[in-house]
Amino acid sequence: MTLFWIVVFGMTGLVAAWMLARLLGRTTGAGVAPDLLVYRHQLSEIERDLARGIIDQGEAGRLRTEVSRRVLEADRVARLSDGKAAGQPSAWMNRLAVAVVLGLLGGAVWLYLQIGAVGYGDLGLDRRIASAEALRANRPSQASAEADVAGSAVLTTPTADPKLLALVAELRAKLADRPDDLQGQTLLAENEAGLGNYAAAALAQGRVVAIKGAAVTARDHAVLAELLILAAGGYVSPEAERALTETLRRDPANPAARFYSGLMFGQTGRPDLAFRLWRPLLEASGPDDPWVAPIRANLENLAALAGVDYQLPPLAEPKGPTAEQVRQSAEMSADERTAMIGGMVEGLSARLESEGGTAEEWAQLIKAYGVLGKADLAGKAWADAQKALTGKPADLAIARQAASEAGIAP
Repeated sequence: MTLFWIVVFGMTGLVAAWMLARLLGRTTGAGVAPDLLVYRHQLSEIERDLARGIIDQGEAGRLRTEVSRRVLEADRVARLSDGKAAGQPSAWMNRLAVAVVLGLLGGAVWLYLQIGAVGYGDLGLDRRIASAEALRANRPSQASAEADVAGSAVLTTPTADPKLLALVAELRAKLADRPDDLQGQTLLAENEAGLGNYAAAALAQGRVVAIKGAAVTARDHAVLAELLILAAGGYVSPEAERALTETLRRDPANPAARFYSGLMFGQTGRPDLAFRLWRPLLEASGPDDPWVAPIRANLENLAALAGVDYQLPPLAEPKGPTAEQVRQSAEMSADERTAMIGGMVEGLSARLESEGGTAEEWAQLIKAYGVLGKADLAGKAWADAQKALTGKPADLAIARQAASEAGIAP
């Protein structure tokens, strides 16, 4: 540390001396007037011409006299200028120069003490990448992360119907004797996730992947990865990373796997790779896709860390009634308002059936039918939601909660 400060102050002194020399006009050659340099060159030319016989001694003497006279005059003018410059203005400028140099160097030292790291070596790109790879290779396991989550109570179990809890307990007991029951393990994974028991859901989904063997799909691995991440409180463990890798190997465009892979790179010190994954995913996603909000909340910061100048695109207008529709509804009678709401619900239903949608939109549709007293349509919407959200246990839990509130699901 002592050597470090010796080097710092030594370099600071050299820089200060150089800056003062430049500001005070004392660098090499600064005190020689340009005219004197020209006249000296002319005297040298006279001697060369005499040596070559171009001029005789008399002409050479006359030329020397004339050039010498000019040299004396130039020297007199230069001395007069130096005498005038040696007055009060020059002294004031000298003091100002010293103050500027000391202020700049003192400010530089102060700034380093504020934001620098004394004795810390330069962390180049290669070393940063190597550090990130080491962090990724040695990060905690899934079991360790789940233990930390359980100890900190990050996850909360949603309120569930006692009948559902009893059915899930019965299913667990049956599968204990039949661990290779594919349909049972699939159903258990979905219901455990719906109850917020993500660790248990991940175990069941792991059995689904193992049972299917060569027939396993990208979605199966994606579901497993998501359940592992949810069980770890949002942390992407090595086990979850392997499931994501298998997902992307089978389906490189899988959006959930791309999102969680970007999250993993962000957690392990590679914002450049996270940005490279998330930017095209955001640009290809709809405004209601569940990964859009977290990407938008973090993408500009990732870009800055990756050294990329990036600005988020404008957020698309949310789907729903316009301001004009809201204003018109206030002026309607009860029957007219009910008819308008029914039309909007039918429009949402038609769009979800043809284009699909988010878990929140399915939940909105189920609740709307429940409020309108159309239990049959609410039941159909719940059934369609289960098909559309298959393999997405977290999303399915949202729709299930809406169905429970509408009285069409336990």
